[in-house]
Amino acid sequence: MADARIYPDSLEARYAALLEVTESIVRHRQLADLFGELNQSLHRLVPFDFIALVLCDAGLKTARLHLVASDQPHQVRVGRTAPVEQSPVGVLLKTGEPFYTTDIQEDERFPELYQILRAEGIRSYCALPLRTAQRFLGSVNFGSRSSGSYSPADIEFMQQVAKPVAIAVENVLNYEAAVAAQQELARERDRLRLLLNVNNAVVKQLNARELFKAISSSLRETLDIDYVSMALWDEELGQLRLPVFDYPDGRRLLPENVVLPMDGSPAGKAFTARRPLVFQREEIQSLSPEASEFVLGAGLESMCALPLLMGPKALGTLNVGSRRGNAFAEADVALLTQVAGQISIAIDNAISYRRIEELNAKLSEEKLYLEDEIRSEYQFEEIIGQSEALRAILRQIETVAPTDSTVLIYGETGTGKELLARAIHNLSARRQNTFVKLNCAAIPTGLLESELFGHEKGAFTGAITQRIGRFELAHRGTIFLDEVGEIPLELQPKLLRVLQEREFERLGSARTLRVDARLVAATNRDLLQMVQEKEFRADLYYRLNVFPISVPPLRERPEDVPLLVRYFAQQFARRMNRNFDTIPSEAMEALIRYSWPGNIRELQNLIERAVIVSPGPVLRIPLGELKGHAETGARPVQTLEEAERQHILQALEQSKWVIGGPAGAAARLGLKRSTLQFRMAKLGIQRPR
Repeated sequence: MADARIYPDSLEARYAALLEVTESIVRHRQLADLFGELNQSLHRLVPFDFIALVLCDAGLKTARLHLVASDQPHQVRVGRTAPVEQSPVGVLLKTGEPFYTTDIQEDERFPELYQILRAEGIRSYCALPLRTAQRFLGSVNFGSRSSGSYSPADIEFMQQVAKPVAIAVENVLNYEAAVAAQQELARERDRLRLLLNVNNAVVKQLNARELFKAISSSLRETLDIDYVSMALWDEELGQLRLPVFDYPDGRRLLPENVVLPMDGSPAGKAFTARRPLVFQREEIQSLSPEASEFVLGAGLESMCALPLLMGPKALGTLNVGSRRGNAFAEADVALLTQVAGQISIAIDNAISYRRIEELNAKLSEEKLYLEDEIRSEYQFEEIIGQSEALRAILRQIETVAPTDSTVLIYGETGTGKELLARAIHNLSARRQNTFVKLNCAAIPTGLLESELFGHEKGAFTGAITQRIGRFELAHRGTIFLDEVGEIPLELQPKLLRVLQEREFERLGSARTLRVDARLVAATNRDLLQMVQEKEFRADLYYRLNVFPISVPPLRERPEDVPLLVRYFAQQFARRMNRNFDTIPSEAMEALIRYSWPGNIRELQNLIERAVIVSPGPVLRIPLGELKGHAETGARPVQTLEEAERQHILQALEQSKWVIGGPAGAAARLGLKRSTLQFRMAKLGIQRPR
């Protein structure tokens, strides 16, 4: 209970003490310090057991309890608000006079306030207006545990006390407002600097990783955040990847390019919602276990994820985190939204630039490839021949071409395997797209992977630019791998993966590319035997051998030789401006009887030489250049049985006495296995011991 004996006896002494109090309170710049000084100093001037400072909002609509001092603060809650008209402040605002009740037990005007004061044991209550020449601030309130504690003289004196208090409070509020304005100006300056830095980075950087490095430090400094990351949408995977991070304390808690869950991560939720989302600790704990463990393990108490939008399309998310709870106010989210908008422009530009680069590179590769195709001047505009063996192959091509199945073409060198591969492409639904070829035996082993799958700049010594591989070049078209048996064992798993999963990585890149290319392979080797000898992977062999086609050598279809001779003669004669009317019959018979170890390519070269050395109109074929044909005309004529026996023996020797299978003797001869076995028995052919 207040003791009147401690107060000055005379009015002059009280006003002298008031002057001292006034001088002491005007020095303070913080409201809490000012109130603490008042609480101690006013005890010398005014009897009270309870003192409170109530301030109004700018519109004088709400009164808020800012500070309170009481011996027993049980019920009084700082920060409590009430409408002005429902509190004593409303009376002060209307009348300009002090509000005083001698005993709140007998007063019913403000029951809610009185209930709180009764809990503190207060009975006498006085509220004095805080008013300056500029504005009405609120009230300073005194209470005593005794009823009728304040006389009219006390209240009049307390009014004088309230005047310097009002001036001191206004000074503090003005100072705090000036400091807040200065801080806001500094924040606005930093925010504008951040936007300028981001804008400069957007203008300069076309690489997402470099862009992130340029802006992450500015974000951390301006917004006092501890974690920054950027997730990008991978259209091929249909998921979000996290390619770049700025971890707290430089720690690396996740691998690069990790795939984020769409439902259980802040980035996935913001990407799906297409709007900024703020996550406090409670929301973080409700994420997926992996995301929650990562965020809380990094010591982050709050996060903000913002979608990177270009119109209706989302490119990814910008993600920031802080070790402080409630770190992202509405103004921070608004600023981050502006930053995300600028980053979206940069990411969209980077994606467009990368696509343009890739398209330009692909067009350049296709241009060079097509120029090579034109320079090679293929002699085949159509497949020439009318033998039953050739017609059987064409029927197989007509069957398999409309599908996307892998085709494996067996045949000796020079039999036209590439021409058959082109026929498969031209009869397929992919004919409008590129047909890409690669002779695996013509590329050094160390460069074959780069030729097939491409490489990034700097992937190896001499890789001064990015290169698109043949598979990527053949996207939605057909790739023809000649001499596929020459692919080294260490490269075969990567080829198997692109056939099964339709995905691969360029040399020097961790980015997985997807490709839709049909494979037609060719070989002159026995792949099955290579599998048995551990020179070729069995799983790759079975993947290639989906639809095998065996091309017979030219010696097994002699009826096609005259057609090929006339075709080549016409082609070369037209190119060299020659005219030929006649091809000697004896020369044609010699060509039919010749075994053609070099197959169609050997015949083509021979006819080209014949056109060169023949002035016309008779085509003079240099038969003397044929291997083992120096005495063609002098050789005795074999019987049909002898010729058939030699023919079968030759096929058996070439197939190493393998009768069945795609590379067996029966396939080479264009016969069924049972038919060949019957003829072998009839001719007495047995495998030598």
